[in-house]
Amino acid sequence: MNVKPKKHLGQHFLTDPNIARKIAQTLQLDTYDTILEIGPGMGIMTRFLLEEQNKEIYVNEIDRESVNYLKKHFPQLKNHIIEGDFLKLDLPKQFQGKPIGITGNFPYNISTQIVFKVLDNKELIPEFSGMFQKEVSERITAKHGNKTYGILSVLTQTYYHTEYLFTVNEKVFNPPPKVKSGVIRLTKKDQIPDIPYDYFKKIVKTAFNQRRKTLRNSLKSYNLSDNLKQARIFAKRPEQLSPAEFVQLAQMIRHDT
Repeated sequence: MNVKPKKHLGQHFLTDPNIARKIAQTLQLDTYDTILEIGPGMGIMTRFLLEEQNKEIYVNEIDRESVNYLKKHFPQLKNHIIEGDFLKLDLPKQFQGKPIGITGNFPYNISTQIVFKVLDNKELIPEFSGMFQKEVSERITAKHGNKTYGILSVLTQTYYHTEYLFTVNEKVFNPPPKVKSGVIRLTKKDQIPDIPYDYFKKIVKTAFNQRRKTLRNSLKSYNLSDNLKQARIFAKRPEQLSPAEFVQLAQMIRHDT
């Protein structure tokens, strides 16, 4: 018996096994031995992940009906099905500090929150891939100067190399969503900036909350010194700054306040 997609969970089950295989193969699997799939549903992608030799596969599913289906059809997942909300999952505790690769066909209604959760746990996650609404995939991978470039773009690209891999047609889902999907991959950078992540995130969010203003105006709440406000970078708008320039900006503010 198949699982019925539930609208309140944002479920759109992928029905094309070829695309499921392609997404499963987006993980390069170089620096870790554990894979977590978010939202496996009926396991169309899980079966391909389980083909990976010498990798420990876990799945995280909030839907009780899907959990029962997986237990019945994938006995090899015994004790590796994590039931519950990914956004509430304590990843360091669950995986005892081991590095994990994460992938999935992500529910559209929480997809950006999933990325923020990955960033909060970036020390544990060397690689992250999966399928989002196309617009979200484009936002994550957008370059500065692009109108879709924003908070998510800056934060992900500061800590990860981002790649837009391919587009998926809405017809290969049950039920079909109203938009196309995009598959991306994030690979952790070797060098990350020497600045507290929460501090950096707050500056990026504050800047983009008034994205049409220059940084001199949007960052007024930081009580910048007159000398700092004259720096050329503060005459720009947030979408004009690359992730590296945002790091530079945050370091300047931190040393000034």
